[in-house]
Amino acid sequence: SAETWFAKRYPDLGGPIAYFCMEYGLDPCLPIYSGGLGVLAGDHLKSASDLGLPLVGVGLLYRNGYFHQNIDADGRQQHIYPEHDFSRLPIRPAAGHTGRAVMVSIPYDGRELHLQVWIALVGRVPLLLLDTDVPQNDSADRPITSILYTPGREMRLAQELVLGIGGARALEALGIAPAVWHMNEGHSAFLQFERLSRRMREHDESFDAAIAELRRTSVFTTHTPVAAGNEVFDAPLIRDYFDPLCAELGIDPEQWLGLGNNDHGEPNQPLNMTALAIRTSSRITGVSELNARVAGKMWHHLIPANRPENEQIRAITNGVHHPSWLGIELQELFASWFGERWPQVVTSPEGREAVLAAPDAPLWEVHLAQKRHLARFLRSRLRDQFARHGLSPRDLRKLEHTFDPEVLTIGFARRFATYKRAGLLFSDLHRLRRLVGNSERPLQILLAGKAHPADKAGQELIQHIFQLSQSEALKGKVFFVEDYDMRVGRMLVQGVDVWLNTPRRPLEASGTSGMKAAMNGALNCSIADGWWPEGYDGENGWIIGTTAEDPTRDTSAGKEPMAGEAKHDREDGLALYDLLEEQIVPIYYDRNAAGLPVEWLRRMKEAIATITPKFASDRMVRDYAELAYGSLLEAMVAPAGRV
Repeated sequence: SAETWFAKRYPDLGGPIAYFCMEYGLDPCLPIYSGGLGVLAGDHLKSASDLGLPLVGVGLLYRNGYFHQNIDADGRQQHIYPEHDFSRLPIRPAAGHTGRAVMVSIPYDGRELHLQVWIALVGRVPLLLLDTDVPQNDSADRPITSILYTPGREMRLAQELVLGIGGARALEALGIAPAVWHMNEGHSAFLQFERLSRRMREHDESFDAAIAELRRTSVFTTHTPVAAGNEVFDAPLIRDYFDPLCAELGIDPEQWLGLGNNDHGEPNQPLNMTALAIRTSSRITGVSELNARVAGKMWHHLIPANRPENEQIRAITNGVHHPSWLGIELQELFASWFGERWPQVVTSPEGREAVLAAPDAPLWEVHLAQKRHLARFLRSRLRDQFARHGLSPRDLRKLEHTFDPEVLTIGFARRFATYKRAGLLFSDLHRLRRLVGNSERPLQILLAGKAHPADKAGQELIQHIFQLSQSEALKGKVFFVEDYDMRVGRMLVQGVDVWLNTPRRPLEASGTSGMKAAMNGALNCSIADGWWPEGYDGENGWIIGTTAEDPTRDTSAGKEPMAGEAKHDREDGLALYDLLEEQIVPIYYDRNAAGLPVEWLRRMKEAIATITPKFASDRMVRDYAELAYGSLLEAMVAPAGRV
């Protein structure tokens, strides 16, 4: 449409832009996501649609998706993989110009692997999803797209071959010729092999010339400095798959595999997907200002210092699609305050004064209404969970009185990786018992999150916290909500008072759940990591501990730091308890004659007014358009006079 932001901003530029990601969190009804990366990708597509970007998404269609989480009576995480009926999902087979369903194939271990292409429409943006569970495939190949983030290394390699090579071929089969290719995390970097081989074959280009062309049209976003998030495949496994393909195409396998070396030196290095993506991209972004600095240090050896600034690692801080995450009651309140233009008001810096000047009582009433929704949701979830554990009807009825919407409520929900330190809040049980047991100023805590099936330490942490929640002193005050997904996430960010985030700095690349909570008026209480140093203004939440860089935390190789971890954990735990006892609890319970927490409400409005404009996904996608997509498209137009 000529009326969209993109059409007005770039009237002479075409596209399309191909956006590749391993997962997409669009809605709970389409279970092809696990957590933050997927939800971020889903919000990216939604804002691309809102702004009119000529973007097409590419991903995988998982028959079993990511696991559903049940917590048993001992607190152990159980993994359940339901089989999804694609006919009941909001997708349809993609059709070519003849009207027939599109199938593509890729070379795989000496045979052809067939892929059906499905399509989900995200507003104006089509999302192509690849499926190996088709009769044309060998029965051993059909499960390749069964499970998201399968722990098997060779199966994971197969998935990433399907995403990268298969995704590029699906676009070609549909007549889509991307002008820009965006790899959102390194999982999709094998698309560069397909593009490389095509250029060498069809344009008779040398290896170096083809790589230069790939770089000229490629964008890469790195999402984490944690080693587990930077995919690595052992050299023998990679050679099994790529040596025959390279020989068939006349590509020197040493040159190709060398693109994935993490450093220069020893032979037979593992192939690092992040390194491969960096070496074949000219626009490289981190997902917060801090993350871009950390990534720049981690990967400096792969990016020559003499490259232009726009080809160094730069920050485009994540954002969230506020219509998807704001509570309905809060949206209705904004509409009553600002009229139908309320989205423009609350997402613009100019709207800050209007939000701050809004009356207190309606905001508090709406916040309590959303907390009551959360209470009903929580009680229903707990009833199902504890009925499964064998509690009696008498005990289950008591759950109707658990969780008080009037009580100060802390929310903590994220993947239970150990570096996210879900246990920090439980590091001093004596102080915690005193906080939750205070009859005049009580505290209650909601936690949710999954640990990857291969992450035993994360699962043990879940079990430990669940067992603590059932102890006499914490029961009815601390709740673990099982099966964290987009629906649980929405309920929590819309209903809690405080959003807690306690990672080991600087391992939290961005984090977006705190943005969603803040837009709903929750106050962040967070380590100065990820996006929070950019969002915190002294009035809209709290920082736990220090903002200083710590030289003992070495992330140069993408490894989790070891030196001084116990010391840092102890210091951060003490700082958290001090904040709770000295500031958070007193401010929440300080009420005026009308029963309103005036200072708390002032901070709520500050959070809404300052964080919503800066961390909306529309801002994020505009940044991508201007710093990455648009600059590449303009470079194509300028020298050659073509789109």
